[in-house]
Amino acid sequence: MSETETLSPALPDEIEILAHRVLKRACDRNLMLATAESCTGGLLASLLTDVEGCANAFERGFVTYSAAAKCELLHVSRDKVEHCHAVSREVAVAMAEGALAASHAHIAVGITGFAGPGAPEDEAGLVHFGCACRNRQTVHREAHFGDIGRGATRIAAIRVALELFEEALE
Repeated sequence: MSETETLSPALPDEIEILAHRVLKRACDRNLMLATAESCTGGLLASLLTDVEGCANAFERGFVTYSAAAKCELLHVSRDKVEHCHAVSREVAVAMAEGALAASHAHIAVGITGFAGPGAPEDEAGLVHFGCACRNRQTVHREAHFGDIGRGATRIAAIRVALELFEEALE
């Protein structure tokens, strides 16, 4: 597959290498992955389907940018979104657990954050991650990338999500 048919030209080499490693480990262990993305808008799912020979380890992705989508597709409770806020530890964990429950995957990562400036009270570059695995406790990670821009925040978030998948596969 040529680079013009993938995200390769837009991504740092280390992210592509990490994606290959994650998918190879998942394939070697016969495990499937799922994503639940908000601020990354499906970029992680797209990357995981770019890798020839191992893309079958990717089971499905959910792009749940709106609060309604998080609630309807991932069964995140409206109360949690309203009281904890859509960009929170609680929602990221619920997104990952919801993606796991709504799929045949063994591992799911949820991503929710502020990729760029929004409301004055929103911290640009704040991203919460949840990583849910069958028969294990869900892991949370919080990142403060700063106001580095939407694209850079999304790429940084993809790196953290891939690291979470890799840690879950160890």
